[in-house]
Amino acid sequence: MVDRVVVLVLDSVGVGELPDAAQYGDEGSNTLGNIAEEVDLQLPNLAQMGLGNIIPLRGIPPAFEPTAAYGKMGSQAPGKDTTTGHWELAGLILEKPFPLYPNGFPPEIIEPFEKAIGRKVLGNKPASGTEIIHELGEEHMRTGYPIVYTSADSVFQIAAHEEIIPVEELYRYCRIARRLLQGEHAVGRVIARPFVGEPGHFIRTDRRQDFSLEPPRPTLLDILSQAGLQVLAVGKIKDIFAGRGISRWIHTHDNMDGVDKTCKYLRESERGLIFTNLVDFDMLYGHRNDVKGYALALEAFDKRVPELLENLGPRDVLFITADHGCDPTTPSTDHSREYVPILAYGQPIRPGDIGVRPTMADLAATVAELLHVPYHLDGTSFAQALL
Repeated sequence: MVDRVVVLVLDSVGVGELPDAAQYGDEGSNTLGNIAEEVDLQLPNLAQMGLGNIIPLRGIPPAFEPTAAYGKMGSQAPGKDTTTGHWELAGLILEKPFPLYPNGFPPEIIEPFEKAIGRKVLGNKPASGTEIIHELGEEHMRTGYPIVYTSADSVFQIAAHEEIIPVEELYRYCRIARRLLQGEHAVGRVIARPFVGEPGHFIRTDRRQDFSLEPPRPTLLDILSQAGLQVLAVGKIKDIFAGRGISRWIHTHDNMDGVDKTCKYLRESERGLIFTNLVDFDMLYGHRNDVKGYALALEAFDKRVPELLENLGPRDVLFITADHGCDPTTPSTDHSREYVPILAYGQPIRPGDIGVRPTMADLAATVAELLHVPYHLDGTSFAQALL
């Protein structure tokens, strides 16, 4: 009998290209494997669980007696963005990708948005978040116009200096954009990107907030909450699912805060799911092609793994996985189309190889079976391979 399941998403820690990676321009991407080739990674705790058994990793040999079940999962949904990946992990495989805007947003989006907020916008193009505030931050401070930009993901991002446009006002702008971006322009996320500082020294703050499209069909979170179980969200999980199916949620400042909050929920929660996203790997290091920073973040998380395991009760199961890749060793600064790792640990779990799952939705089916909740969404359970 399993009482609680923790699904901990190491945002963007992919483990090698999917068969269709070439269609996305991601041939050769292998976030974890390529980092290990360039840096002497020290991940002893994850290695003992079986991380090195999933794929060959330089310096991280396979464990002879791994303490966890291990494998990897593919993606059936088109796309490689955060929302698509998390929804698939929760049993919802999208049939068509979210819209992308490689040339910026068309007038039928921008003009109603400007009219609704009473200001013009700057930018309106794909860009790195740190680079565009460096480029346009001074003009933004002079004019008061917010900076609108997108990326290779399906996102409408609004950056504003906290002293020019207060954060609550920025959030209001995002809610307006979210209402406008429907139908054919239903982007996955509208994101508030507040920043502070002076020209040449701008810094994005941790008051980022995502305004996601609501899932079009039920997810694992919905069926668990409807069954009376707790669904506790740590990090940006609440934003990704537009708050739906979530009992309690808490935002985090960084990866270590995410681990702290997960352990806190483990100490005080009852039967149900704890769903955690650790975003620093992706946001701070993957998109900035910072190989060393990414490696250090992985090592910092590895040091916290024993604490996570110690907080598990005898009827708890921990899954460590990811939502896509973001290989910092390739020229691209975008997400990469990759397999994601799966490590399953807990007293009820039988260590060993669970192979390659065709879809991340298999995890949702597995969680539902472990918690004895009827499941009718996408994916096939591998719970019997774990117990």
